[in-house]
Amino acid sequence: MTISNTVSIYPLKITDLEELQEAASKSQDLLVPWYSAPQTVESWREFMQRRLGPNDLGFLVRRTSDAALVGFIDITNIVRGVFQSGYLSYFSVSPHEGQGFMASGLRLLVEHAFTELHLHRLEANIRPENEKSIALVKRTGFAREGYSPRYLKLDGAWRDHERWAILAEA
Repeated sequence: MTISNTVSIYPLKITDLEELQEAASKSQDLLVPWYSAPQTVESWREFMQRRLGPNDLGFLVRRTSDAALVGFIDITNIVRGVFQSGYLSYFSVSPHEGQGFMASGLRLLVEHAFTELHLHRLEANIRPENEKSIALVKRTGFAREGYSPRYLKLDGAWRDHERWAILAEA
C-alpha cells in the first residue's frame, strides 16, 4: 500500500474481483470505448489472475478518507533485464471521475514502479481522441514519444495510438 493525502494504491488481490467487476460495470459510460473491461465472470477471473504478477500487476486506487474505490491501474508486460519496463492502463470509477483522484493515484503508482519495482520506464499507449487520458498522463509527467498507426485492434478495427512514457530519474 502506498498512501497520499487523497488516495492510496493497493496491490490487487483475487478477493477484490467482485468489487472491481461491479465498479467497472457501473462505469461503462467512462470506459467505452477507451477501456475493454472483461464481460463475463470467467474473463474477470482470468483478468484478475493475470494481474497478480510477476509480469502483470494490478492496483486499486482508493480515496484515503473512506477507502472508496475510485480507480484501477495496471502495469502489464513487465520486462526485466536490460529493459526494466512496463505498460500502463487505467480507468476511473463512477462517480469519482474528474476529481483528481486518478492523477494522484497515477503519481503514486509511478513512484512505486520506480522505487519498489525498480522499473526504469513506464509507457501508456492512448488513442489520440481520448483527450482526458492524454491530459492525465501529461499532468503526471509523461512525455509524448510518438505516434503508432493501427497499433491495437479494438472493437474490430485497428486503432491509432499516441505513445506516452515516463522514465525513472538516472
